[in-house]
Amino acid sequence: MPDPAPPFTLALDQGSHASKALLFDAAGRVSARGEAAVRSFRPSPGWVEHDPLEILASLRGAIRMALSTEGIAASAPASSGPAARDSAAGDLAPGAFGSAGLAVQRSSVVCWDRLSGEPLSPVLSWQDRRNAAWLAAQDLDPARVRAATGLVASPHYGASKLRWCLDHLPEVRRAADAGGLCCGPLASFLLHRLLEEQPCLVDPANAARTLLWDLRTGDWSAEMLEAFGIEREWLPRCVASRHDFGTLRLEGLQTKLAVSTGDQSAALFAGGRPDPATLFVNIGTGAFVQRVRAEAPPADTRLLRGIAWQYEDQRMFVLEGTVNGAGAALEWLAERHGVAVEALVKSLPGWLSGNIAPPLFVNGVGGLGSPFWRADCASHFSAPADLPSQAVAVLESIAFLLQLNIEAIDRAGGAGEAAATRISISGGLAGLDGLCQRLADLSGLPVERPAEREATARGVAWLLQDHRPPSAPAAAFRAGHADELRARFERWRALMEEAVGQ
Repeated sequence: MPDPAPPFTLALDQGSHASKALLFDAAGRVSARGEAAVRSFRPSPGWVEHDPLEILASLRGAIRMALSTEGIAASAPASSGPAARDSAAGDLAPGAFGSAGLAVQRSSVVCWDRLSGEPLSPVLSWQDRRNAAWLAAQDLDPARVRAATGLVASPHYGASKLRWCLDHLPEVRRAADAGGLCCGPLASFLLHRLLEEQPCLVDPANAARTLLWDLRTGDWSAEMLEAFGIEREWLPRCVASRHDFGTLRLEGLQTKLAVSTGDQSAALFAGGRPDPATLFVNIGTGAFVQRVRAEAPPADTRLLRGIAWQYEDQRMFVLEGTVNGAGAALEWLAERHGVAVEALVKSLPGWLSGNIAPPLFVNGVGGLGSPFWRADCASHFSAPADLPSQAVAVLESIAFLLQLNIEAIDRAGGAGEAAATRISISGGLAGLDGLCQRLADLSGLPVERPAEREATARGVAWLLQDHRPPSAPAAAFRAGHADELRARFERWRALMEEAVGQ
């Protein structure tokens, strides 16, 4: 008789606004969850930072909160080891958990001391564009960059941020000269500090967002390292998405961390193995649309190519479009009007369902991602309007940008690939029915929203142990007759092309 599945799997989700810890039982149900907020700092225009120690503390706090949930300790077998006891969580034996996994916001980077683990820089967020001017001045061949990394040379990715740290932070430079520097994706720093073994490792999904990782070889690119003046010895060692990363021990918890990946990569697996005919849309601070491929997609001038998963000889690739101004654009609007973003979001369902004729919004918040790739596009409305109308315009711009990327993904497939048949949507803003309906109307595809919208954590849980039962979508949105919306979309498309000079 096979051994029974461990009672709990721990999925950690570290995002731009919060760190979350979810416990999944052996049947794939959420048994407990913890969440701790994360602050963002904007010391200069285009700069977005986090405190690395605050992020670390938020993850630990979220884990403690989940473990302290009533009934969790009682359902775990008692432990005789003193390291497995905790006054808040009760006695949790190592056998109570199958394993843990971590998903982290991609493209965010940090520098730290390899021996002490102390951070030497802030976390430079994926939204940060502080080295855009430096990057634009470099003589990088766009075709060679795209062939090697699958990306465009954008300041949102890690390489120019790491270069900035080396050029502007004396403590980083000193550590590099002394041989004690470790730098790279935020995920690697968190692994180093959370795990007993203090590893310096990186998984493919996070490494791939540095502009330093070669999609073809699955390792750091000598060409890109030379281009940015970054030494291989400063970077974490590349390993698979599923790997024995080390031991996570936090008071009452002791378990192996077996999966590390990016947040959007994990979200693909929220419903099990991703269907190649599905477009996966995740809308949070940024918005992303992805379609999986068994092989690396051909180079495309406007979309990203990446890797969603690697284990032994298994690799799953992805074609991706990215929208920087999703939740970030609502924060931008709330700040302009001097209102709390929470109050703004609370009003959105009514405004979206109301009889509002919004202006058009050129959404350059955080810089334009695909398919335009412009870091310097000024955000503006096509006409004066009140706050409700502007809010609807911002949300429609998110749907419009996603639709442009959906069209680009469809073209990139060529004649040999079947058209996508559905959209699966997740993330915080996916809870807005009016946004989901607009995306269905624009794309002509059904949009399905699962009942559990914690797609990143659920994807981590599935990757750890395929034990989640299938479930029907909680809501489905079918394309309807939306002539006015489509007309606004075409006017908006022309306005965007004018704004970026195309």
